[in-house]
Amino acid sequence: MTEFKSLGLSDTLLKAIEEIGYDTPTPIQKNAIPLILKGNDLLGLAQTGTGKTAAFGLPLAHRLLEEGRTPEPKAARALILAPTRELVNQIASNLTSFIRKTPLRVTSVVGGVSINPQIKRLGRGTDILVATPGRLLDLVDRKAVHLNKASYLVLDEADQMLDLGFIHALRRIAGLVAEKRQTLLFSATMPRQIEDLARTYLHKPERVEVAPAGKTAERVAQSVHFMDQKAKSGFLVDMICERADDTCLVFCRTKHGAERLMKRLVAAGVSAGSIHGNKSQNQRDRAIKGLREGTLKVLVATDVAARGIDIPGVSHVYNFELPEVAEAYVHRIGRTARAGASGDAISLCSAEEVALLRQIEKLTGIEIEVASGEAPAPVKLVRKGRNQRSGQRPAQHKARGNGGQRSGEKSGPKASANENRKNRPKRRPRRENRAA
Repeated sequence: MTEFKSLGLSDTLLKAIEEIGYDTPTPIQKNAIPLILKGNDLLGLAQTGTGKTAAFGLPLAHRLLEEGRTPEPKAARALILAPTRELVNQIASNLTSFIRKTPLRVTSVVGGVSINPQIKRLGRGTDILVATPGRLLDLVDRKAVHLNKASYLVLDEADQMLDLGFIHALRRIAGLVAEKRQTLLFSATMPRQIEDLARTYLHKPERVEVAPAGKTAERVAQSVHFMDQKAKSGFLVDMICERADDTCLVFCRTKHGAERLMKRLVAAGVSAGSIHGNKSQNQRDRAIKGLREGTLKVLVATDVAARGIDIPGVSHVYNFELPEVAEAYVHRIGRTARAGASGDAISLCSAEEVALLRQIEKLTGIEIEVASGEAPAPVKLVRKGRNQRSGQRPAQHKARGNGGQRSGEKSGPKASANENRKNRPKRRPRRENRAA
């Protein structure tokens, strides 16, 4: 039997994970599983690719089996929330492999696909429900699922789940699950303000931290190339074409930028696909499947994929554009060097992104190796047509000397408005006045 036996898991689960190749628990699994089996609330911090899903999934399955109950119609016994569709699908897939020798059922629900089959599956109830918050609340509003029987609540990638984008949905969901419950929060990063907020959902939690929050995977070789923004596309295409056999992920900041870059790679003869917010869920699933099966060699993505792609064969992660939030960098490069492998994370940095690079280095506590170019002085990004400080539109250039302003004239928006009123043609009197 595997080393997992010493953690207190049931023989049924041990046999299942042994058959899929689990023999030695990772540090997060070794520390978290016994605490969860005891019923403790838990805050778990560990790098991406270190087995967080098994760290909460295995003890959760063990406890559900011990209870020996079957789910009621339209009810869930345990709820797992994740911020992206890809991550929900990944968690559900892993859990299904863990419990395949048990009577437990796993159901996943995400947006971007038809809701009717999900309603039908939930009709008979489920032991473990894995969901994105938005689609879950749609199902709750349709009375397709009841959460008051869920005595286990798990937040994966809790830092993003507790961010402003999800906090209102999360508060509502937390009020719907059973009041007496076990709550587990897992993430690779946990900013201080988010950690303080997380503790409002936990009761006397245990904390398991196997690496400092924000620490990147040790087997990832990180480097940065400094260059002009316009030179990035050609440079990246050349790098990828030189490594034609590598499986790569490329991250962009915007969905339109990701699509343009993907088309440029395809035009250069690279088998590339893309996933971003403008893609349907089926398109995103096909792209990830293509990368996993080798029909695609490059996947261009926005940060929607940084927390949901688990493909052991990814050898290189390219940051075509640096993320605006430093924590996202940790999740991006965590897509390589998974399951004990090694990998490379290569960033392309323009003058406008130097400040972002320094934020990443401050968070991770390392100085990223410079592979080419020299770091230019940081350049502030100024939005077109607006002054960054005041938010006002910049003054227009005047046609004549003295700013185009005659002596004694008032200037500014108010004066312009008054002048416009003077020049405006007089309105015709209303009909009733004319009649009088």
